[in-house]
This record gives sequence, structure tokens and C-alpha cells, in this order.
Amino acid sequence: MTAIPVAHPVEPAQRQRILATLARIERENEVRVPFACESGSRGWGFASPDSDYDVRFIYVHRLPWYVSVTPRRDVIELPIDDVLDVSGWDLRKALGLLRESNPTLLEWLRSPIVYQQDESAMASFHALARSHFSRVRAWHHYASMAKKNFREYLQGEQVRTKKYLYVLCPLLAARWIEQHAQSEPPMVFATLAAEVLHPAQDAALIAAIRDLLALKMRAGEAAVGPRREALHAFITAELARHAASPLQAPAPQGDAGALDGFLYQTVCRHGPALA
Repeated sequence: MTAIPVAHPVEPAQRQRILATLARIERENEVRVPFACESGSRGWGFASPDSDYDVRFIYVHRLPWYVSVTPRRDVIELPIDDVLDVSGWDLRKALGLLRESNPTLLEWLRSPIVYQQDESAMASFHALARSHFSRVRAWHHYASMAKKNFREYLQGEQVRTKKYLYVLCPLLAARWIEQHAQSEPPMVFATLAAEVLHPAQDAALIAAIRDLLALKMRAGEAAVGPRREALHAFITAELARHAASPLQAPAPQGDAGALDGFLYQTVCRHGPALA
């Protein structure tokens, strides 16, 4: 059986543009960017020919920024154009979200496309993410996302092709979490599907997904087509199963003090270089 297709196309010229944009963000905002990745369909492995680049990053200010009485904006967002969608979170904000096992942040960390990275700092960041990972929060996030996207995008006889993937991705991520005691689901959709779908039992579903991805990778983002009954049946069955048996598990026991220590060490390390 043919494998589920996967592709992470990053044009060399666009990579250079992204790196130049990150350098400009550092210079204009007096920050350092220890991590930047691709978060969208290129990261998931099913980009269309006209997919944009969804660049997400974590940044660090100089030390004085963190000891101000006045609250400061902790997000940097650039205007979106036809090619680039670039935004990032301050390290303190990111660590606060990590403490809550924020699925969006954890997906950034699992991206197969990393534009730049402080290897030492991010090794520690990944360790903190693992210690604070909550299966329950992640499962409910993905189950809720699948339900919402199915309700909003896949109810007509004609639907946007890519919206199936915005339901299938979280559904398979939720199934991964059910099957694995304490690990986060892969971001790459083909890897995720290969791990949670059985080649024999799910052969028809895998074939339907393979056809969907082949179309998504050659058509535009706005491509529309008829409802796909095999996918529709799988989605409705999974959502019904979620409603009948939601996941429950103990909360994570991560060390919140370790987050403060990492913030202090990272700011001290990067902050003086910005003075």
C-alpha cells in the first residue's frame, strides 16, 4: 500500500527572507530569538502550491524589560502578506503557557522545520515541556478543535478540501494521546497517521486520506469539492466516541520553580549581549 504523502517545501529564497526578517525583529525590538519554526501546513507536511509560511518564534528581552512595574506587550506580530505570517511570544509568556501545557506552543517545539535555534537553551526548554505535559489538556484541546472545525467547515455538500485536514489532524492527535502514556503526538501528519491507523483495519480510511493529501498538495488553498463520505463517517464516529468516553488522567507534576530558573538563566545569558 502506498504510504501517506508528506512534503515540507521551503524555498531557499523564502528561507533567506525569513532569516532576514528574524534578524530585523531582533534589531528593531532589541531582543534575541532563541527559537523560530514553521507552524502551518508546511510543518504538518501537506502544503499546497500557494500555502504561505507560518513562522512562529520565541524571543528574549534585555533584563530591564522584565523588572518594569508597567506591564509590557509580550507578543510581536508583523503585518501578514501573501507569503509570510510571522509572530512570536516573549519567553516569559511562553513559559507561562508551557506551565499550562499549551498545545499550540508544544506543536511549535515539534515542528520539523526550525529556522534558527539556540541548541543549549532549547534542550532545556524541551525538557521542561516534557515534565509539564498534560495528556488530559492536550486530548481535550484536540477533541474540541476537531468538533469545532467539523461543525463550522464540513456540514455542506461542497466543502473546502483542506478543512478535512483541520479535523483529521486533531482527531488523530487525540487518538495518539489515548494510545501513548506520556508523549506528545507528532506534528507531521503522515507520521501521526502511520502510528495510529492500522494498515489492514483502516485501509479504506488510509486510501481516502492519501487521495485527499494528493489533491491538497497539487491544488490551491481555496480548492472546493464534494463531501468525502469515508472521511465523514470516520469523523462522526470518532466525535461520538469522544463524547461517550472523554479522556481522564492525573495532572502533570512539573516543577514550576524550574520555569523561573530557566527564565532567569536565559535572560541573564541573552540580556547583556543586547546592552
